[in-house]
Formats: sequence, C-alpha cells, structure tokens
Amino acid sequence: MSTIPAPKRLTLRPGAWLVWGAVAFFLLILLGVVGAVVVDSFGTKWFDGWLPSGWTSRWYGTTWREFDLGSVLWVTLEVALAVVVVSLLVGVPAAYALARRAFPGKRVLMVAFLLPILIPPITYGVPLATVLYKFHLAGKLTGVILANLVPAVPFVILVMTPFIEQIDPKIESAARMCGASTRVIFTRILGPLLVPGMLAAAILVLVRTVGMFELTFLTAGPDSQTLVVALYYSVSAAGIRAQQEIDAMAVIYTLSMLVLLVAALRFVNPTQLVTQIKETD
Repeated sequence: MSTIPAPKRLTLRPGAWLVWGAVAFFLLILLGVVGAVVVDSFGTKWFDGWLPSGWTSRWYGTTWREFDLGSVLWVTLEVALAVVVVSLLVGVPAAYALARRAFPGKRVLMVAFLLPILIPPITYGVPLATVLYKFHLAGKLTGVILANLVPAVPFVILVMTPFIEQIDPKIESAARMCGASTRVIFTRILGPLLVPGMLAAAILVLVRTVGMFELTFLTAGPDSQTLVVALYYSVSAAGIRAQQEIDAMAVIYTLSMLVLLVAALRFVNPTQLVTQIKETD
C-alpha cells in the first residue's frame, strides 16, 4: 500500500525573517511616501485625518500652465535623445576598440571610464560647469547635452564591451576573407548582432539622463531645464504656491520615470546584463 508523502512545510531561518521583514518595512515606507504625494495631488484640503476633505484634479492643469511643463518635457526629450544618439555614436566604436584590441594601459583606461559613473557627479560637475561657462556653452541646451555626455559615453562603453566580446572574431575574419570592407562588416554583420546591446545601452542612458539632476542643474539655463530641475525650482523658488501643485509635478515626474523603467525592463534583462559584465572580469 503506497503512502503519499506529507507536503513539506516552508520554514525560514531567523536571518531570513529579518531580511524579509526589513524589505517589507522598506516597501511599506516607500508606499506610504509615494501614496501621500499622490493623494495630496488630488486633494483640496488635508490638514487632519487620514484622507483629504475633498478631491479634485485641477492641480494638474494649474501645474501644467504655471510651470510650462509642455516646453519642459520637450526640452527633457531633446536632451535625453541627443545624449543617447551621441553617446552611442562615440561609445560603440570605442567599446569595439577596447574589446578587440590589446594595448598598454588598457586596464587604466577602463578604470578611467568607471570614474564618472562611480564618483558623485557634483565632484566633477562644478569644474565642468566652469569650463562650459567659460566657453559660453552653459546655460544653453548644448551645455546640458555636453555635461550629460560625460557619464553617458563611459556607461555605453562599459555596457557594450561585453556584448562585443561575446561575438566570435572569426566571423569578422571570414567576412574579410570574402572581400567585405570594414563598412560592410559594421553595417551588415556586426550591426545586427549588436542591436540588443545598443538597445540596452540606449534605454539605460535615457533613464539615467532624465533622472540626472546635478550636471543638468549646474549647466541649465531658463530655457534648458529638464523636468527634474524644474521640479527642484518649483520647491525652492520664491513665492507662495499650493503644495498640491508641487505634488502634482512630482507625480508627473514619477510617472515619466516609471514609463522609462517599464520600457527598460521590457527590452533589457538586468540579470543577463550583469552576468555578461561579470564574464568579462
């Protein structure tokens, strides 16, 4: 007579309970902070009690008109797309050279590329802004783009190098033996193989540029502010304005970042990306 084994009980060690408890506590705090901002952006008055005394959506219209969010979002899109395009045009060939060539000082150069990503942007943002102001580039859209390229190009190089290294160099050698030129190899052979890596780098740079505050704040002018800088000025600028307007603007910024994050997770597998980077170490 066969016996059915009893189902195993899920048991967790005390350390695991502490970890899961800390994660749950962090998510609860995060949900409370974000939820409070979202609720306040739709509330009329909220002085006491768990919820506002009334609800309205007029704060979003007021915020859109008062802070001219249409032009701010357009500037944000222009800066982000320009940084993505230029960083790919510069970073992909540089990553190819690092992946295919061995030369003295290669490790030192890789460490130099890591510095703008690892160190706080404010440490090199101040002297960078000083140089841009000296050449009359800061305060304009060009200065904001150039400042954001400093961490974006090394980021593309570090992301693309593992993708290029995993492509067998024999494919290029075979193509050259068949008479293919360098342009044909890059456009018809390597190009399609590098599309996933380029797409991953582009989306990650896009998210990073939209969320970059320090470099944009130091180099932006009245007509070249991105959304994150406009949000800062809405909080710190002189004058009296309803807190709900600022919360509405914060919700718009959060939603824009969530859209970019969802797009990034749709096309980029973070686990695969980290695995590919570790394989090159």
